[in-house]
Amino acid sequence: MSDEGVKRKLAAILAADVVGYSRLMGEDETGTLERLKSLRRKLVQPKIMERGGRIVKLMGDGLLAEFPSVVEAVQCAVDMQQSMAGRETDLPQARRIRLRIGVNLGDIIVEGSDIYGDGVNVAARLEALADPGGICISGTVFDHVKGKVALDFADLGEQQFKNIDQPVQVYRIALDGGVDANEAASTSTQSAVLPKLTDKPSIAVLPFNNMSGDPEQDYFSDGITEDIITALSRFKDLSVVSRNSSFVFKGQAASLRDVGEKLRVDYVVEGSIRKAGSRVRVTAQLIDARSDTHIWADRYDRSLEDIFEVQDDVVRRVASTLVGRLEYERQERARRQSKSQLRAYDLYLRGRELIFNWTKSDNLKARDFLEAAIEIEPDYAAALALSSEVLLRMWLNGWSENPEQDRAESFDAARRAGEIDDQDSRVHTALGLVYIWERNLDKAKHHFETALKLNPNDTRVLIYYSRQAVFDGQTEKAIELCHRALKLNPYGKYSQHLGIPYFVTRQYQQAIELFDTISNPPAQTLTLLAASYAMAGDEAKAASTYARFGDVAKACPVISSLSQPEDWQEYFSERWPFRNAEDLEHLIEALGKAGFPV
Repeated sequence: MSDEGVKRKLAAILAADVVGYSRLMGEDETGTLERLKSLRRKLVQPKIMERGGRIVKLMGDGLLAEFPSVVEAVQCAVDMQQSMAGRETDLPQARRIRLRIGVNLGDIIVEGSDIYGDGVNVAARLEALADPGGICISGTVFDHVKGKVALDFADLGEQQFKNIDQPVQVYRIALDGGVDANEAASTSTQSAVLPKLTDKPSIAVLPFNNMSGDPEQDYFSDGITEDIITALSRFKDLSVVSRNSSFVFKGQAASLRDVGEKLRVDYVVEGSIRKAGSRVRVTAQLIDARSDTHIWADRYDRSLEDIFEVQDDVVRRVASTLVGRLEYERQERARRQSKSQLRAYDLYLRGRELIFNWTKSDNLKARDFLEAAIEIEPDYAAALALSSEVLLRMWLNGWSENPEQDRAESFDAARRAGEIDDQDSRVHTALGLVYIWERNLDKAKHHFETALKLNPNDTRVLIYYSRQAVFDGQTEKAIELCHRALKLNPYGKYSQHLGIPYFVTRQYQQAIELFDTISNPPAQTLTLLAASYAMAGDEAKAASTYARFGDVAKACPVISSLSQPEDWQEYFSERWPFRNAEDLEHLIEALGKAGFPV
């Protein structure tokens, strides 16, 4: 860059981009482009001009603007997002154009009509950090606007951004109480957009292809993939994309560069597994997603008994390449109690595959597989932890023939798993769950916190932890945990979990909008949906939802056996162990209004 025509100045910079732009263009290229042009012409450009700013450049799905006043820049961002909320209401949530906005105040280099420098780069990083429909600002912006604008701010702490030397203090602007509930619900249907928050190497492990010629062997290749994800997540200097996000690409023919862009990762691991008789062939390769170049690749032809050594070698190669051999040597390998028992491992994988279906029949099959695995290998901690979760789910959903026995065995399985391996996040997750319904919310919190320390990228821990927070009266924390999970996994179906704290805090319409997005909702969701309708004054929908609950409840022997109001109250009290009595009273009142015989 020549010095001629270059000058520096302090300016407020606004960066914005469209959420899920690639997906929207893929669904309707012409229509999306026309809607985006209309948005810029009718809303974005006028708002920026009204506040004394200028558009520096348009960049496909984004834009960059500068303002002489930081207060006007922030007000412009708020104006834009609030106006966006009322647009395209005739379209489904997943098809509406939504923006992320970042605002920074910093020194910039001006060359002609363009601007450069760290001040611009930080604004772009803030935009990537913002929620859909949200705004993030830097600490310098906050210092200038506090007391001058009627806005609420949430402190997100210091963030270390890529290619920025010093950490940046970040604040989120709360628009009408924070992230829109509809937006959070629809995030699961949007293209994965995971902002890169740190300089850690980031990586996604794509589902290994099943090359066995038998679709029923998918459980094995998927299980191997998930084990590699779990093992890599133990390395604190790696940022690993969750299973749910990477598995969205299962069976797709997307280029690895596209995968890297959609998941915002630097590296991708992919591979294949061919299982035949007692032999297995595994191929694995590590790719730099930014340049689409191979870093290493290997092929393993082994007996099935050696599959754990293959997993360990893949993890070792990735970790040694990306975070350094020294950290790998310091990192304790996961203890596999079933290493000498491949049959137990196979049964465990079959059970684990089934639990993601969330149906009674698959839950029962999963229980049988896990019981068989534990019979072969009684000290198999991961199988015990998963068995504990399955048994607890049977009790909670009324699927048990012997509910109290299943509940007791769930606690016993989690406790035994903890005695065997206290360095496995899955074990602490199981303990956190059982302690919730043992009404020991403090112990539950301890185990969820421990699970997150062992595996910070496990969205299941965040979601289960959010339930503990709700029962503990920490509804804001519950919402924050759900949004953290959505950041890690934008494809996650977390509407039920996010709706619960909104119901507890009497935000019934937001709860309804979240619960109503769930297809084939279980009895527990229908319970809260009916209660939310009743408290919102919609008696007709409350009654119809209660009727749907009755249809589902017919298959649940525990629910079908309830007759007296005190029986129903005891049932709900057991399954909703609120620390605060008024929260349970609120639930019972809402259920009564919805028609439940409480």
